[in-house]
Amino acid sequence: MSKINPFHIAIPVHNLEECRKFYKEIIGCEEGRSSDHWVDFNLFGHQLVIHYKPKSKNSLHTNTVDGKYVPVPHYGVVLDWNTFHEFANNLKSKEVDFIIEPYVRFEGEIGEQATLFFLDPAGNALEFKAFKDLTQLFAK
Repeated sequence: MSKINPFHIAIPVHNLEECRKFYKEIIGCEEGRSSDHWVDFNLFGHQLVIHYKPKSKNSLHTNTVDGKYVPVPHYGVVLDWNTFHEFANNLKSKEVDFIIEPYVRFEGEIGEQATLFFLDPAGNALEFKAFKDLTQLFAK
C-alpha cells in the first residue's frame, strides 16, 4: 500500500456552534481555521470542514450490509485496531447514541473489520472502522 495522503471533506451543518462543540468534545478533533460560516478540524490527520447550511428535511436512507441498516451517505476514517477500540470506548463513555453499535463484521473472513455508526448533531452519518489486517482493506 502506498503512502496515504490526507483527504478533505466538507459537510453541511445547520447549527455551527453545536457541531463545533460535538467535533471538538465528542470526537476529539483539533480545531483549525474558521469563519462565521465554516470551521475546519483535524480528523485523525484528515481535513474535515463543517459548513453552515440552513436545515432541510432529509430522511435517512439505508442499505443493508451484514444484516444491519447502514446509513447512506456516510463518511469516516479507517483507524488501526487498538485506536478503534479506544475511540469506541470513549464514545460509549460520552453516551453517544449509535445507529450501529461497535461490532466486528466479516469475522474470520477476508476483510474482517470492526465498525460503528452514529450521527452528528446535524444528522450527518459517520462510520469509523478498523481492519484486523489492514492489507485487506480492498481485498475481494
